[in-house]
Amino acid sequence: MSALDRPHHLPEVLAAAKQDQDSVLALTRELVAIPSRGGIDPYDGVLDTVRAWLSDHGLDTKTLTDATGAPVGLTCEIRGAHPGPRWVLDACLDTAPFGDADAWTYPPTSATVADGWLHGRGAADSKVGAAIFCHIAARLAPVAAHLHGTLVLLFDVDEHTGGFGGAKAYFDGPHAPDDVAGVMIGYPGMAKVVVGGRGVYRTRLHVHGVSSHSGGSKTSPSAIEKAAHLVRTLSTADLPDGAGPAFPLPGKLTVTAMRGGEGFSVTPDLCVLNVDIRTTPIFDAAAAETLLRERVSHVDHDWPDTPPTDIRLDTCWPAYALDDQSPLRTALLSAARAAGVEPTAKIAGPSNIGNYLAGLGIPATAGFGVTYTGLHATDERLQIDTIPTVQAAYHAAVYALLTTAAADGRPPR
Repeated sequence: MSALDRPHHLPEVLAAAKQDQDSVLALTRELVAIPSRGGIDPYDGVLDTVRAWLSDHGLDTKTLTDATGAPVGLTCEIRGAHPGPRWVLDACLDTAPFGDADAWTYPPTSATVADGWLHGRGAADSKVGAAIFCHIAARLAPVAAHLHGTLVLLFDVDEHTGGFGGAKAYFDGPHAPDDVAGVMIGYPGMAKVVVGGRGVYRTRLHVHGVSSHSGGSKTSPSAIEKAAHLVRTLSTADLPDGAGPAFPLPGKLTVTAMRGGEGFSVTPDLCVLNVDIRTTPIFDAAAAETLLRERVSHVDHDWPDTPPTDIRLDTCWPAYALDDQSPLRTALLSAARAAGVEPTAKIAGPSNIGNYLAGLGIPATAGFGVTYTGLHATDERLQIDTIPTVQAAYHAAVYALLTTAAADGRPPR
């Protein structure tokens, strides 16, 4: 009996992943050697490399583009012979910036292997995730006759910009599928499977004052001083606690940027504040908006000789938490534990693409991956010998979902 006939019994699947380790490492190194910093570098190199690898293994791909026609991602589908829902493995191919490249032990695109670690920007986040997912697709394609539903690989090159253009083009574009049952996002880290996260409600506050000559005999109200008043008011806001064990994190409000004024001789009439509010099931977007408007209104009242503050919404994603009985959560946690690790299910403080998907009604896990250090920092690297365990866990989880979906009556979203 092969590993594919025993998806919940890991030895054979793990053996296959160990056979793939050198190939996964080689593909990851090839990707790391191509700079693909979000919003800085072109993405053709990493997309072409993945496209070529998949083509060499008999798998077709499709390029995702934005409204301007620029590439924002790549997809590959393994269609089962039997009806069933669609499951997505998602990883990003763009990366964080290098920072001070001279501070790195090895250059950020050197893809150096040393002492059991692969060094380089994007090695952990998340080029190795993409390489692992490619190998899983290549392993599952020959047994498509046994699968119920579709496996999709989605590789985004607009993730580190915060735009998530690849994900948006696939899940919310004009040809978005309506049968996506769940998404597993290949962020690194073996200690946890992220099954939820605080939502985000982000605004830019345009705080107004009255301009004048700063050296004049009359003093006009400064937008910066008014903004400072508003910052103090916002920072003292009491936010509710979490919703118990199912969602233990409280809401959070942070003023993350202040921009206003120029030179020395003008009293500023505009100061812009970036306000980042993290929401929860009991402190949702509506509650965040109410709190913000009340605080802004109080400050505007105290500055009667200035125009009112404009509140401009930037991003609004809901908080989410997968149910204990979620097939997606159960499949990945069970497979990881069978592979020999004991990750915990975690509700994350930061938001992630899973929050965006939650707004579309699509469940997601956001993270189970290789052991790493230096994420978004100097000397990003991954521990090479953790690659097979991660591959085996995702392989078994996906196979379980694609062979049980037809029997459990789960409808499309």
